[in-house]
Amino acid sequence: MTGLELIAVVLVAVLLMTWLARRLHLSEPLMLLGGGVLIGLTPHFDRVDLPPDVVLLVFLPALLYWEALTTSLREIKTNFRSIALQSTGLVLVTALAVAAVAHAFGYAWPIAFVLGAVLAPTDVAAVAAVAKAMPRRIVTLLRTESLLNDGTALVLLAVSLELLITGEPFSWAGTALRFVESYAGGALVGAAIAFALIPVRRHLKDRSLHSGLSVATPFIAFLPAEALHVSGVLAVVTCALVTSRIGPRLIRSDARLEATAFWEVTTFLLNGALFVLVGIQTPAAVRALTSLSLLQTTMIAAAVSATVIAARVAWFYTIPYLIRLVDRRPQQRQRRIGARQRLPLAWAGMRGAISLAAALTIPATTADGQPLAQRDAVIFITVVVITVTLAVLGPALPAVVRSARFAEDTDEAAEEQLAVRQLAETALAELPDLADRFPVSEATMAHIAKDLRKQAAPAGDETHDQTVRRERQISATYALEAELLGVKRAALNDLRNQARIDDIVLRRVQRHLDTEEQRLSMRMSLPPVSAHGVGERGDGVDQGGSPAP
Repeated sequence: MTGLELIAVVLVAVLLMTWLARRLHLSEPLMLLGGGVLIGLTPHFDRVDLPPDVVLLVFLPALLYWEALTTSLREIKTNFRSIALQSTGLVLVTALAVAAVAHAFGYAWPIAFVLGAVLAPTDVAAVAAVAKAMPRRIVTLLRTESLLNDGTALVLLAVSLELLITGEPFSWAGTALRFVESYAGGALVGAAIAFALIPVRRHLKDRSLHSGLSVATPFIAFLPAEALHVSGVLAVVTCALVTSRIGPRLIRSDARLEATAFWEVTTFLLNGALFVLVGIQTPAAVRALTSLSLLQTTMIAAAVSATVIAARVAWFYTIPYLIRLVDRRPQQRQRRIGARQRLPLAWAGMRGAISLAAALTIPATTADGQPLAQRDAVIFITVVVITVTLAVLGPALPAVVRSARFAEDTDEAAEEQLAVRQLAETALAELPDLADRFPVSEATMAHIAKDLRKQAAPAGDETHDQTVRRERQISATYALEAELLGVKRAALNDLRNQARIDDIVLRRVQRHLDTEEQRLSMRMSLPPVSAHGVGERGDGVDQGGSPAP
C-alpha cells in the first residue's frame, strides 16, 4: 500500500460517510469513525500507522488556525475567565482523575499521568462538528476551550513523558514554570508572526500570493514556536486572532473570498480525514495489545471513559457555582446560565485524533533502553475513549441542546441589522462628495441613494401578515433572479457548443455569472432591516446595481 492509495481511500471515505450521515441524519464523526474501522479491517490496510507528526504538524495547525480565525474575539474577551479555567483547570482535573483511576487498576503513577495527559483535551474537530446548533456564547466557549486545551495537555504530556522516560522526581515549581513559559512564549511568537506579516500582506498585490500566504500562516507560526520549545498551539491561535483583527484592512476582497473557500473545503476534508484515520487505527490498536488481556484492558478503558465524562460534568456543576459565591458583581450575574443550560457544555467532551496522536508520541523505550511497559494498553485505551465519547456524547448532544431550552439568540441578528443600517447611513453621508468625483448621471445617483435610504431605514411597524407577504415577495424576487442566472448559463453553454465563442470566453463570462450568484446568495443571507428589506432593490436598479453592504 502506498501513501497515495491511503490518501485516495481516506478522501473517498470522508465524502461517502459524510453523505451517508447527512442522508440518514446520523452523527458525522461517528459515521466517519465507523468507515475508518471498516477500512482498517481490510487486509490491504491492516498495517497502516498514523505518524503522530502528521497530526501534530500538518492537521493541527491548519484546523486550529481556521477555527481561531472564525471565532469571536469579543466573546473570548467577555468570557475569558471561563475559557481560561476550562482550558487549564479542567484539563488538569481530568488528567488527575484519569491517572487516579488508572493507578487504581495497577498502573504506575508515571504512565498513569501520561494516560491522563493524553485524554485530557477535547478535540477541536469533534467539538466543531457538533456545536453548531448552540447559541453564539456557548459555541465560543466550547470552540476556544478546544483550541487552547491542546496546548495545556501537550505541555502536561511532555512533563509526564520526561518523568516516565528519565525517572526524575516530579517538581511542582518546575512544572508551573514550564506551563508559564509555554503559554507566554507561544502567545508572543504568534503575535510577533502576525505583526511581522502585516507589511507583507500590505505590499502583496496578487490574489494568489495573498491566498498562499493565508495557507502558509499557521505553519509559519507553529514551527518556530515548536523549535523554541513553547506552545505551537498558542502561537497559531494568537496569530489567527490577531490576523482576524487586522485582516479586514489588509486583505483584499478577492483574496479573502478565495482563501475562505479554500479553508472551508480544506478543514472539512481534514476534519473528516482525522476521524477516518482514527477508525483505521482501531483494529491495529486491538492487535497490538499484548501487555494485558483484551478483557482487562477493555474494563480499564470503560472505567477511564466514564471518568473522562464524569470529571467534565462534575466540573461544570461545581466550579461555576463556587465562583458565584466569590464573584457577585452585577455584570457577572448577567452572564450566568442555569443548570439546564450548563448541561450542553458539560456534555460536549468528545475526544479525537489529537489524543490518539499524543498517545502515539509515547516512545517504545525508556532512557536506559528498557521497553516501556503498557504503552500498547495506553494506545488501546485512548482509542476506546475516543470511540465511546463520540458514540455516547455526540449523537445525544442535539437532544441535550434542545432540552436546555436556550433563549433565542437575537443579539447577532440585531448587530447585523445595526451594521447594515450604519453602513448605509455612512454611505449616504459621503454620497454627495463622491458624486462630484465620478461622472455618473443624476438618475443613477438617485437610484443609488434610494437603495441606500431603504437599507438605512429603521424597522417599521408592520403586522405579521405584512411581514410574511414582504418576505414572500423578497423570496420570489430572489428565486426569479436565480432562474434568470440559470437561463443565462444555458445560453452561454449553447454559444460555446455552437462554436460561436471560445472556452476561454465562456470561463470569463461564467466568472461574472458566478460572482453575481454569490452576491445574490449573500443578499439572501442578510436580515431585512426595514419595511422594505435590505434585499429589495430600488426601482430601476438591475443586477449590476449597487449591492447591499
